[in-house]
Amino acid sequence: MENIRIERDSLGEIEVKKDAYYGANAQRALDNFHITGKDMDPFFVEAIVEVKKACAIENNKVGILSDKKKDAIVSACDKILAGEFLDNFVVDPIQGGAGTSFNMNVNEVIANIANELLGGGLGTYEHIHPNDHVNKGQSTNDVIPSAGKIAIIRYINELKIEVKNLITSFDKKAKEFDSYVKMGRTQLQDAVPIKLGQEFTAYSKVISRDYERLDAAIKQLSYLNLGGTAIGTGLNADGRYIKEVVPTLKEICDLDLSQADDLVDATQNLDCFLFASSVLKTLASNLSKIANDLRLLSSGPTTGISDYNLPAKQAGSSIMPGKVNPVIPEVVNQVAFLVIGNDMTVTMAVEGGQLELNAFEPIIFYSIFESIKSLKGAINTLYTNCIDGITSDKEKLEKRVENSIAIITPFAPHIGYDKSSKVAKESLRTGTPIREILIRDGIMTTEEIDKILDYEKMTKPGILDEDHINKD
Repeated sequence: MENIRIERDSLGEIEVKKDAYYGANAQRALDNFHITGKDMDPFFVEAIVEVKKACAIENNKVGILSDKKKDAIVSACDKILAGEFLDNFVVDPIQGGAGTSFNMNVNEVIANIANELLGGGLGTYEHIHPNDHVNKGQSTNDVIPSAGKIAIIRYINELKIEVKNLITSFDKKAKEFDSYVKMGRTQLQDAVPIKLGQEFTAYSKVISRDYERLDAAIKQLSYLNLGGTAIGTGLNADGRYIKEVVPTLKEICDLDLSQADDLVDATQNLDCFLFASSVLKTLASNLSKIANDLRLLSSGPTTGISDYNLPAKQAGSSIMPGKVNPVIPEVVNQVAFLVIGNDMTVTMAVEGGQLELNAFEPIIFYSIFESIKSLKGAINTLYTNCIDGITSDKEKLEKRVENSIAIITPFAPHIGYDKSSKVAKESLRTGTPIREILIRDGIMTTEEIDKILDYEKMTKPGILDEDHINKD
């Protein structure tokens, strides 16, 4: 008993660790929610403490919180933001109650720190009360989503750095491989020539669009329902406070935040989180497609496609000596699967909201945080351990193009589709190169063939030579 204290809440008495800065509400959450076994996300903790700081400052400005209480709360918040007391945020990330347990965990920790600053003891709340002062003018229902949005925005800003680095990596490879002509493929079959650099440019372009979508997600997340309290009507909050609390929070967070124009809408509808999740899913899907290409086109090294070589990063087998696997694209694929699954979780949670509140924000934030952090790691290892080190054999690629029956395609406008098809079939049947058949059968001269097989011209729009087009 000497290591515990007794606290009381609306449900009665409960034992709390004597030296804990959390209180009865957090303790009940500890007892109720043994779910993930993980700590609360640090960005989430930082954001909600910033919200509490802004609320205290604004409540003081409008005259409903004394200077003494405001200063104590702000000082407590600053200590947490400086890295102190973080081990007292003990509730599981996934919890019932729309995040009330987390909100009260924060209120209790701030209140206890502030009480100590004012000469009080832990769990007494004689100077600063978790509900009456730290949570003044607030509800879980406007605090939690506002803090969650701030945390997600910060994570997306970090993700953007990695996405930009990946784009730069693709652009460098596109430039390096600009003169490497290879056989393009559709439906896994030989199609027409393309530059290896063009494939990497295409990767850069699609990820660049993802970068723009991340900015769009940030914009949607930048509108907060803070000030709306329980259901968006602002009940129990001062009217002046409601109007000014978000601008105060904006200054504290150094983010371009605004208050939603309809707080009821912003409280009950969470489509902005689904939009952000869908942007992450799109990025993940594009990364996974690229990873699929990397694994396929590097397959081999002797019996696969092997258009290029990925950097060897680790031994690929415990039984097959010398085997090296495409481990970096493989982990990117797996992260994509995770993100896509998380998006489904977010989808169901957003859809599952009822009436004036969605109670499922904890799982929404847990899923989105996990997606962003996993994508950050996957993208970083993709460009540092894979893309930057890709090599290719230019002569081997061009030789494959020359020996492919698909090289007949640029001749079709000149000799006709049917004749081209016959030449291709004979080449496939006999193994005789297209060029030899065209010359042997007097269909084209060496000079005419060389003019058509101008790979620089073939890999750009407008490849037809009007002097050689079959006009019959």
